[in-house]
Amino acid sequence: MENTRMSRLDVTEKIITAKVSKGLKWADVATQVGLSKEWVTAACLGQMTLDARQAAIVGEIFGLSAEDQKWLQVVPYKGSLPTAVPTDPLIYRFYELVSVYGSTFKALIHEEFGDGIMSAIDFKMDLQREPDPKGDRVSITMSGKFLPYKTY
Repeated sequence: MENTRMSRLDVTEKIITAKVSKGLKWADVATQVGLSKEWVTAACLGQMTLDARQAAIVGEIFGLSAEDQKWLQVVPYKGSLPTAVPTDPLIYRFYELVSVYGSTFKALIHEEFGDGIMSAIDFKMDLQREPDPKGDRVSITMSGKFLPYKTY
């Protein structure tokens, strides 16, 4: 008997297929949901949890079933890249950036804030095109709450 069990990954594939076939842009989807393009894109790609209202809007946009919309409301397995070291060239550049500048980020954050971390939960991001005569640049602003380590 064939396994017909649906998964969150199946819903992500449906979203991507519909996005391509309908010629949609993530920014337009985000406008309809009423949240940032960065967060909505992450949610549609399976990294965030939508509430029922948001799932219904996304479901309408991408032609998803009621069951598909329920999967959008399940807490996902986050950070689900297919390999430990990313092989996609664009994603690998972020890995490279952290490999080269990670210790610098750590040293400067600790010098400025003390011993702790930058939250990826209480977090926001903004990605914009920055025109440049030598070739457009990608501008990414990330802002995460500082969480100090506590003594006990």
